[in-house]
Amino acid sequence: MKLILGIESSCDETGIALYHTERGLLAHTLHSQIAMHNEYGGVVPELASRDHVRYALPLVREVMKQASCTLGDIDTIAFTQGPGLSGALLVGASVACSLAYALNIPTIAVHHLEGHLLSPLLSDPAPEFPFVALLVSGGHTQLMRVDGVGLYTLLGETLDDAAGEAFDKSAKLLGLDYPGGALLSKLAQHGSPGRFKLPRPMLHSGDLDFSFSGLKTAILLVVQKNAQDEQTRADIARAAQDAIVEVLVKKSLSALKLTGLKQLVIAGGVGANQALRAQLNQAAQQHSFKVFYPDLEFCTDNGAMIAFAGALRMQQHEAQRDYRFNVKPRWDLQQFSQAD
Repeated sequence: MKLILGIESSCDETGIALYHTERGLLAHTLHSQIAMHNEYGGVVPELASRDHVRYALPLVREVMKQASCTLGDIDTIAFTQGPGLSGALLVGASVACSLAYALNIPTIAVHHLEGHLLSPLLSDPAPEFPFVALLVSGGHTQLMRVDGVGLYTLLGETLDDAAGEAFDKSAKLLGLDYPGGALLSKLAQHGSPGRFKLPRPMLHSGDLDFSFSGLKTAILLVVQKNAQDEQTRADIARAAQDAIVEVLVKKSLSALKLTGLKQLVIAGGVGANQALRAQLNQAAQQHSFKVFYPDLEFCTDNGAMIAFAGALRMQQHEAQRDYRFNVKPRWDLQQFSQAD
């Protein structure tokens, strides 16, 4: 039985969690910096780092209180080593390693995307290995074959803008606040389908790669050519969402067909999109496969997925007591995979 403290600080959310290898997730808490960065229309790295410094330790104390635990009960500390903003990552890494040094316990460096990839395993029901994963988190859109912890094979990825970036940039073109993806989806609920026809980049490319930069350009042209009354903006939002979701669904189906697998896992912030979930659920019924999602609270960055990934990595004896640390702002999940 082990108790793992998870620390996530890769971008604009400070997430802390406690995971027990037998009792499961005991407590988790999250501080979002959205309100602060909204004033600037995007994440300001220096401000993000300072905010992590301000909230990391208070949030650690909060989860300890929630779980009725003490620091002495912790067996291992897992932290996000990358990818992400270098300054933000350094805050989490330094807090994790200094605290572990003081407690004389080991640390585990976790890949941020692996945390997202494995987060649906926290839900009930949970998928079983192997499965296909659609990872749609921030600047990443990837299809992976997942055969086990650390056993990842890249099937396809975005060649330019990711799906999340396409949502956020489209929202900005429509004058929506940062971060705009969720606001665009909300606006799209009032849009009329079919009024605007937008391209589906690489839908028929014959591979599993993605591209969304051309879609952003097409939306810009539509915005410039049409009056911006509320209904028109909603119709454009609907068209943008429909285009993005159709590409994600069709490519996911192609990945299942290619691998012959019958389980699809959706991970990352875009996994919270209700239109995506609805179309995938419908496709799952039509094509006889199962689709799994993380709980909505675990779609965005959070400490629970880092603590859980750390627990799984600890079972592979990857914990260490070398308290020197570095971060990896650009860290390819394929390079991290044991399958290479």
